[in-house]
Amino acid sequence: MDINALFSVKDKVVLVTGGSRGIGEMIATGFIQGGAKVYISSRSAKACDEVVTKLNALGPGKCIAIPADLQNLDDLNKLVTELSKKESHLDVLINNAGATWGAPIDEYPEAAFQKVMNLNVNRVFSLTKALLPLLRVNASQDDPSRIINIGSINGETVPGFESYAYSASKAAIHHMSRHLAARLGREYILVNAIAPGSFPSKMMAETLRKHGDEIKAKVPVGRVGTPEDVAGTCIYLSSRAGNYTNGATIVIDGGSIQNNARI
Repeated sequence: MDINALFSVKDKVVLVTGGSRGIGEMIATGFIQGGAKVYISSRSAKACDEVVTKLNALGPGKCIAIPADLQNLDDLNKLVTELSKKESHLDVLINNAGATWGAPIDEYPEAAFQKVMNLNVNRVFSLTKALLPLLRVNASQDDPSRIINIGSINGETVPGFESYAYSASKAAIHHMSRHLAARLGREYILVNAIAPGSFPSKMMAETLRKHGDEIKAKVPVGRVGTPEDVAGTCIYLSSRAGNYTNGATIVIDGGSIQNNARI
């Protein structure tokens, strides 16, 4: 058994939505360092360009930006069109783009709930459906195509903050991943979800600033996640090592759920 080949993602074509910052950038970095060709997308063309320059300096893989606001269905379709012009197939789709909103239940805006659910659930389904033709091209039993949906431990357990739409959307993503896996696995397209705990992302920055020590104290391993933790999980799922993993939700939280930590 060749361990290097077992976890190789060299030359795979990957799309990471929300890839210009936070967990998306961490994942993209791992694939670039593994020799993959990675497309990143986010609303800000400037942020995408900055990350492309940064990641291409790391090598040996290549990073390319296709900016898009996935809240907007026209933008989503443009992303698919542009990717289809550049590539004849797609090996790995990582649905990472997402939004959150926190407010007391009596003040929680209807528009905010709809916005979070639209981006975190509806558009994940829309993009996945639109990219199936590219995902099907090279999919085989020996080397399946992959879809990895980025959920959250907030979709597995009740969070300590009033982020109702976010936790509901992530629970939906975990179950939708299982549903998609049951259907698309027959076409050799594996679908899995990852449920991260606390990571130093922009979304978590303020929470970690205010409650970082408290959060770390509730994690059995005593720390928050690192880029290696989330990138490594995605690389496992995208390589030969993950060929028989389908319909799983992999929690990467240092044991927070087992410790009944409400983050």
